[in-house]
Amino acid sequence: MSVLIFVEAINGKLGKAAFEVTAYGRKIADSLGTEAIVLAGGEAANIAELGNYGAKKVLNANTLHTLDNQVLTRVIAKAATELNAKVIVLSHDLMGKAVAPRLAAKLNAGLVSGACDYPNTNGGFKVKKAVFSGKAFAEFSINTDVKIITLNPNTFGPVKNEGTAEVSAYAVDTALTVSKIKIKETKVKEGEISLPEAELVVSAGRGMKGPENWGGVEELAKILGAATACSRPVADIGWRPHHEHVGQTGVTVAPNLYIAIGISGAIQHLAGVNRSKVIVVINKDAEAPFFKAADYGIVGDAFEVLPKLITAAKEFKASSN
Repeated sequence: MSVLIFVEAINGKLGKAAFEVTAYGRKIADSLGTEAIVLAGGEAANIAELGNYGAKKVLNANTLHTLDNQVLTRVIAKAATELNAKVIVLSHDLMGKAVAPRLAAKLNAGLVSGACDYPNTNGGFKVKKAVFSGKAFAEFSINTDVKIITLNPNTFGPVKNEGTAEVSAYAVDTALTVSKIKIKETKVKEGEISLPEAELVVSAGRGMKGPENWGGVEELAKILGAATACSRPVADIGWRPHHEHVGQTGVTVAPNLYIAIGISGAIQHLAGVNRSKVIVVINKDAEAPFFKAADYGIVGDAFEVLPKLITAAKEFKASSN
C-alpha cells in the first residue's frame, strides 16, 4: 500500500503547486502509516527539492512530455497499480481537473476534487471541499478501495524542511504514450507570473472599456509583482488571452491579495476567486455584487482610481527600498 503523488514539470522545473501537493500527500501517508511516492512527469532541474517537502522516493518519468490527458491517465493508472497505491493525489489545476476524473473511471476509484483540508482518517476517509460556489463546505466519505484527491492550489503554503529524496528513473511503456492528439505548435509564455501560484493578482473586467486601456492594469501588476487576470467576458471578446480568465470556468486562484477593477462580480467569477485572503474591489457601481465579497471596496471610476493606486504603489515601493 502507498500514496502516489503526481507532479509535472513546467518549462523544465517544478512549481510551487508540485511542492504543495507533495507535502499534502506525505501527510496523508503518515496518517495512514504508509509511504508516499512521487511520480514526476518531465525533466525538472529542481526535482531533488521534493525531498525538502516530504518526498522520500521520487520516480522521474523524464520522457513524459505530453499535453494529452489520456496519455497521462494511462501512465498514472499503471504506476498506481504497480505501486499498489490506495490514494492518488494531484493538484487541482488544469491538468488535475482533466486527469483525475479519467483516473477515477479507469481505476473504479472515488474522487473528491478541489479538497481544501487534510482527509479525516479516523474511522473512515472523509475529505472536505467547498460547495455551492464557495458558499459552504461539505465533507465527503470515500469508501472505494482506491481514493483520488485533487488539492486546491494555495490551500497550504508548502513548508520547506531539510530532507532528501531518492530520485530514480521511471520507464514509461511506449504503448501507453500513443496519442490521438497531434500538437502542431506550442507557445511558451516567459517572464509571466503563473496565475494559479500567484500571491498577488490584479484583475480587470469590462469596466476598462477596451484592450487599449489595459496599460494601467499591467503597470500596477508590475509594480506589485503581481499576475494579471481578467473576467470571462473580457477573454471571450478577445481583449485579453484566455489563460488570464479567472472564475468557475477558468483558472481558480487563491492569492494573498486579489484586486478586481471594473468587474461586477458574477457568481461564476466569485467561485474562482473567493479563496483569496484579501479582496479589493474597485467599481463605480455601488450596487455591484462583488462588494458583498470584498474586504475593501472603492466606489469610483477605474480611470480615476487606478492612476492614484499606481502612484501610491510607486511611493510605497520607493520608501521600502
